[in-house]
Amino acid sequence: MGIPLYQAKAEFFRTLGHPARIRVLELLSQRDHAVHELLAEIEIEPSNLSQQLAVLRRAGLVLQRREGTEVIYSVAVPAVRDLLLAARQILLSLVGEQEGLAEEIRGAD
Repeated sequence: MGIPLYQAKAEFFRTLGHPARIRVLELLSQRDHAVHELLAEIEIEPSNLSQQLAVLRRAGLVLQRREGTEVIYSVAVPAVRDLLLAARQILLSLVGEQEGLAEEIRGAD
């Protein structure tokens, strides 16, 4: 018997639970990037980036290919773009609700 879907989802979200992994996926959602390009965009040590890319590869979220001497990464599952956009919309909604609450609290005086 396989693991329940809710457990698989929890594991998936744990995989996404590191800021560097989210940033990598954001960048790769825009276009494929070589490792040196990712390093230029993310303030992270090369060894740490390598570890984070390995986690994303093992999860099946990114692919790598070699072009000459460079390793190029790409998003393996296009729906990751939709997930990142949904997360952004949820966060904007939450911030909007918090701002509305703050205004409501200020008006209660």
